Amino acid sequence: MDFLTVLCGRNKQSEIPKPTYELPDEFCYAHDVIDDIVLDIRYAGKHNFVGDIIDGYLAPYAVMTIHAAEGLKKVAEEFKKMGLRILIFDAYRPQAAVDHFVRWANDETDMRMKNEFYPEIKQKTLMLTQGYIAPDSSHCRGSVVDLTLTDSKGKSLDMGTGFDYFGKRAWHGAEGLSREQESNRLLLRTCMEKHGFSAYEKEWWHYKLIDEPFKQNPFNFPVR
Repeated sequence: MDFLTVLCGRNKQSEIPKPTYELPDEFCYAHDVIDDIVLDIRYAGKHNFVGDIIDGYLAPYAVMTIHAAEGLKKVAEEFKKMGLRILIFDAYRPQAAVDHFVRWANDETDMRMKNEFYPEIKQKTLMLTQGYIAPDSSHCRGSVVDLTLTDSKGKSLDMGTGFDYFGKRAWHGAEGLSREQESNRLLLRTCMEKHGFSAYEKEWWHYKLIDEPFKQNPFNFPVR
């Protein structure tokens, strides 16, 4: 497959390559804190809206501030009682990756991934003005996570769109969703907000720790 998926859990740890990179202070690997998660780090592979491995992603890990990981651990524990797991698409994002996104958005000749990720958008540069891509990202501060829910075997619940769908159908409160899709989004949002995260209204998968430790400090170390 084009993208890299890592299943994480107490009975899966032997299958996860051991990172040898020492992270900056107050950062951690999510799977070292949370017992049972699924990782599908899209920007470390080619199944993403750009269609290439993104600058700054050298390995398919979810890196976060320790504060954010501890909050997400409470979320995972609550969902585990329901027979559900959390699946992370992205967490900390290097500034180099954000710069890559901006360059890509300004290149109207590359439309390879349009049908899957942005069929409603006629000009890619509109992503820069409509709140989908920005030169400064809260992800770079390490306390934002893009995620969804899966069943106990790792199969994703139906949220109405895939991850990184640029369009109104991905917004909270979008029209045309089924009851199941609305219920799944609400379930995720309710639990994330309960444990100190805030939603982004244009992306059902995007949550930021409200009490983030680095509110003015973007980082640019690689994910490896």
